[in-house]
Amino acid sequence: MTVPEALYQSVLPSLKLRARGKVRDIYDIDDKYMLIVATDRLSAFDVILPDPIPGKGLVLTRISNFWFGKLHNIMPNHLVNIALSQVLPDAKERSQVEGRAIVVKILKPLPVEAIVRGYLIGSGWKDYQKTGDVCGIKLPVGLQQAQQLPEAIYTPSTKAAVDQHDENISFEQSVSLLGQDLAEQVRDASLMLYKEAAAFAKERGIIIADTKFEFGVDTDGLLYLIDEALTPDSSRFWPADDYQVGISPPSFDKQYIRDYLETLDWNKTAPGPSLPSEVAAFCAQKYHEAEMRLTQNKV
Repeated sequence: MTVPEALYQSVLPSLKLRARGKVRDIYDIDDKYMLIVATDRLSAFDVILPDPIPGKGLVLTRISNFWFGKLHNIMPNHLVNIALSQVLPDAKERSQVEGRAIVVKILKPLPVEAIVRGYLIGSGWKDYQKTGDVCGIKLPVGLQQAQQLPEAIYTPSTKAAVDQHDENISFEQSVSLLGQDLAEQVRDASLMLYKEAAAFAKERGIIIADTKFEFGVDTDGLLYLIDEALTPDSSRFWPADDYQVGISPPSFDKQYIRDYLETLDWNKTAPGPSLPSEVAAFCAQKYHEAEMRLTQNKV
């Protein structure tokens, strides 16, 4: 695998910077469209780490675009068919973000993150051990760590600012933020997207244990899938051939980084600790392997 040059932060003087998120830099193109650049930044425990993961943004972009195309039958997404060269005619600017930038519709993002859990792991497993619930949803007694749930569950959360922590909320609380109809649309779409993607990924040797979707609406109130979709950043990916109930499986996502950070004397607040080069390289390799399994395209 050729290691691409890392991009921690994009600089595009010809466009107006709208925002920098944990991973993505967003630029205004005009009043209808914007440019989203997936950098190689990595956040863990809602803190942006100081070291990039080389090529991560390229992988995230390719995987998201793959899923946007595959799941378009369920709902529309924010991608538009405008070439990058039209937006960034300057070759030097364009080369900086080639392969990691997408042109999208400007939509109104919803103030919730739509999380779907298909397996009992992470914070869900911790909640279950204490209460028998996950985010207020009662589950059967006697489930084990990493066990597949009887049915995938929808557990929304708030969308926190950079360096702040998301907070789990109940479906009823999401109704107070979105209204009944839109909250139900988001829940139902999230479960449909997850189920179709999880079935496809399993055929390719990947278990999607859980994932996070983001949605936006246009001026007519039509719901769109936005941001990223079913990537190792927004999901927990497990190799199906290594999966077993009762233990936390190895993963293709940033869980490897989280596990490393848990060994450090760090209070999970900014600034984040630096990553050893071998840890960053191993993480990049896992992201790349996930892409190869899912898309079966050799990059």
